[in-house]
Amino acid sequence: MFFVIPAIDIKDGKVTRLIQGDFDKVTIQIDNPVQIAKKWVELGAKCIHVIDLDGAYHGTLKHHETISQIREELDVEIQVGGGIRDERTAESLLNIGIDRVILGTAVIKNPKMIEELANSYPFKIMIAIDSKGGKVAIDGWRERSDLNPVELIRRFEELDVSFLYTNIDVEGLVSGTDYGKIEHVVRSSSKDVYVAGGITSIEDIKFAKKCGARGVIIGSALYTGKINYEEVARLQS
Repeated sequence: MFFVIPAIDIKDGKVTRLIQGDFDKVTIQIDNPVQIAKKWVELGAKCIHVIDLDGAYHGTLKHHETISQIREELDVEIQVGGGIRDERTAESLLNIGIDRVILGTAVIKNPKMIEELANSYPFKIMIAIDSKGGKVAIDGWRERSDLNPVELIRRFEELDVSFLYTNIDVEGLVSGTDYGKIEHVVRSSSKDVYVAGGITSIEDIKFAKKCGARGVIIGSALYTGKINYEEVARLQS
C-alpha cells in the first residue's frame, strides 16, 4: 500500500510546525495532538506520523503519554520518532503497539543497537535519513555526520528495516521538494522508503508514488491549507 501520512509533530504538548527543524522558527502551534490525529484519520489517513520534537532536541522521549493516547484512540498504523536513543525507549513504544519506531541519532552513534532491534523486531524499525546539505543530520538536526543518504542506506540495507528520507533543506518551507533527490534515494534501496520534506502538492505526492516510495509524510502543507487531505487521501492504494 502507498500511504499519504499526516505529521503530528509535538512540542510543549502542542502540534507544532518548524522551518527546517529550527526551534526558533515556529510557524504553527495547535492544541490537542490526539484530536488532531483523530481528525486526519476521519478524513482518510491510514497511518499517522508522530514526532516528539522536545525528545529530538533533548535526546529523551518527552511525550510518551500523548503518544500512548494517540495509539489507544486510533485504529491505524502509527510511526513514532524523536529522542529514541536506547533500546528500552524503543521497546516501550513497540510494547504499546506502535507500528514503526523511527531512529536517527542512534543509527549513527550506536549501529549495533539498531542491528539488534531490527533482528528482534523485524520491519518495526524505521531508519531516519535526515539530509542537510547532502549529509545525514543527527541530534535534532543540529549536527551533520560524514555520511550521505545512500551510504547510510547501504549500511543497513540487509536488515529488515524501512527508511524515512527527509530533505531538511526544504522542510517546512512549503515551497516544493527536490524530485531528483527523492528518486535517487528511493531507488537506492530495495526496502520500503518513505519520503518527507517539502511535500507541497498533489504532483509531489504522485511523483513519490511513481518513484516507488512506500509513502509520503505531509506537515506544513496540510496545516497551512495548501493541501486538502481528503483529496490527497484518495492517492492511497
